[in-house]
Amino acid sequence: MSLIQSKNNGTSRITTVRVSEIDKLSNQLLDLDLELNSNIPTTLWISDLHGEGDRFKSILRGRFGMLYQTCKEALPNTFSSEKIQYLTKIIRKQQYFDDEDIQMDMQDVILCLVEILKYKLTNIRSQEREVFRPEFRDVINRLLAGLPVPDPIFEEPIISDRLISHLSHAIRQVLLDRIQVLGDVFDRGPQPDKILRILSSHFYRSGVDYVYGNHDILWMGAASGNRSLIAEALRITCRYDHFEFLDRLRFDTSKLADFAERTYPVEKVTGNFKAKTDKGRCMEKALTIIQFKLEEQTIRDFPQYEMASRLWLDRLVDMLKTGQTSGLNDTHFPTLDYTHPGQLTDEETLIIDDLVIQFTTNRHLKRLLQFLFTKGKTYHIQNNFLNIHALIPSTSDGDFEEFLARRGKALLNFIQDTIARVGDNYLHGKEQRPEDQALFFYLWCGPKSPFFGKHAMKTFERYFLRDKATHTERSLFWQDNMQTDAFKKKLQQEFGVQRVIFGHTPVNYKKGLHMASEDGVAINVDGGFAAAYYNRGHSLVHTPHQLYGIILPTPDEMKEAEKKLESAPLDIELIDEFRRPMKIRDTIAGKKLIQKRDAIMLRLSELREQNGYHPSTL
Repeated sequence: MSLIQSKNNGTSRITTVRVSEIDKLSNQLLDLDLELNSNIPTTLWISDLHGEGDRFKSILRGRFGMLYQTCKEALPNTFSSEKIQYLTKIIRKQQYFDDEDIQMDMQDVILCLVEILKYKLTNIRSQEREVFRPEFRDVINRLLAGLPVPDPIFEEPIISDRLISHLSHAIRQVLLDRIQVLGDVFDRGPQPDKILRILSSHFYRSGVDYVYGNHDILWMGAASGNRSLIAEALRITCRYDHFEFLDRLRFDTSKLADFAERTYPVEKVTGNFKAKTDKGRCMEKALTIIQFKLEEQTIRDFPQYEMASRLWLDRLVDMLKTGQTSGLNDTHFPTLDYTHPGQLTDEETLIIDDLVIQFTTNRHLKRLLQFLFTKGKTYHIQNNFLNIHALIPSTSDGDFEEFLARRGKALLNFIQDTIARVGDNYLHGKEQRPEDQALFFYLWCGPKSPFFGKHAMKTFERYFLRDKATHTERSLFWQDNMQTDAFKKKLQQEFGVQRVIFGHTPVNYKKGLHMASEDGVAINVDGGFAAAYYNRGHSLVHTPHQLYGIILPTPDEMKEAEKKLESAPLDIELIDEFRRPMKIRDTIAGKKLIQKRDAIMLRLSELREQNGYHPSTL
């Protein structure tokens, strides 16, 4: 507390002023002003990584081609693309090398690297001790501030080279501020665990935002104890022969393998099974039948999901009983009870019971999924963008689809609450609610799921029916609606955003397709990252100056570039440019900060009036 003298009607009086409150509010106000006038964080979007851990690590190490663009933004327009390429190579190598065509000495390079680093740190509230290594921290800070530095910095080559290494390291540290993952790290590829370990590591975790994909939902539901999703998650794993992944998580599938090889000998596995190993094919088929039996029970128990068209086992039994099997490519179903097709055999029951215990108690899996349950969301809003995995359920006439008596934002919030409850129960070993676990099944493959968006998941048809026309999984209305201005405006109003970023459905740019709609409102970031698709992938980058898409190189293109000691080719799709650097005050978050700032200003005004606090009294 303190005393400040003021005047009232010409008479001196002493007023007690809450100086501590003024100081506190002043500090908050200054912090808010700094935040509002900061550049937006440089953000990278990536989607549908599907287990390609080594490839993700490799491309992430190269920062998805962001280095060249950052150097281009930071340096004068007079710099040629050759000079920028030269500097990016030095930063990647973290070492100076001479190039006769470029003719830049060490001092030139140091000064350029300082400008690049200064550009990245301007108005960005980084903690320097996390960016600069201690050996050259003071020197780098003096260079950034434009202060004199000791002569040996530029005159002794061995010192100059080390400084270039440290500056390069610092630039790589600050290239990327946030990573937005649009879901689906599981399935297809062999290393979803590696991706999650990278994202949840100390180095990246605080800068990652994650929205769930349907393949994440599959594994989260399986871990929470959903029996059909356990069978399905393992079926897909066996389909791609990813037994090393199961071994890393310490799953014991010996009972399942023994049952599968006895019950479904490989010579009788004639359906469209993809596993290349005999063991994988037998296990894939055994799990397929267990999965169908279990999910049919869920469909019958929850008729409100309106998925009766997926009840195939009765129809399969009819075909087998009547001999009308010409449309089938596989007729060996020894565990089907013709009277009760959906009933598990005693051995199938023992196997799934064992797998339920393994999934719900596996500490290695729990360590991975804890990141998803605690960090993940059904949607995320950042920098005026709505980030989702697949879609917002919609109707053929361009309205939001109703599901569980909710639609649009309210539906996604309801789903988020359910996922959070299931996650809390899973992480703390508490009992799950049957309706919550059933919802996970629907979110994985239901037509009104915001993570799926097709009229049906045709697993049965693709495995067992010869007619390929029956295999088609027809997309619903999202893609068509996103071509209309009316629906995009409806999305903008519902979520209070300017753009919508999503993945889930690969876009093949080789066919002339673009990531962004013509108006830049809708952006699809899925370019088929996994080997099971196009082996390419997209990323999206938002800097204070630009919004652009990157068409990523394939593994073959990356290997060829390495042989030639060159950078892998990247195609850039420029979506938007900004006349001035985009600031936090220009975003949705900024509007909330401005409201908070205004409230502080109002309170300071009240304190000033209450205490006669005027400049003339100081």
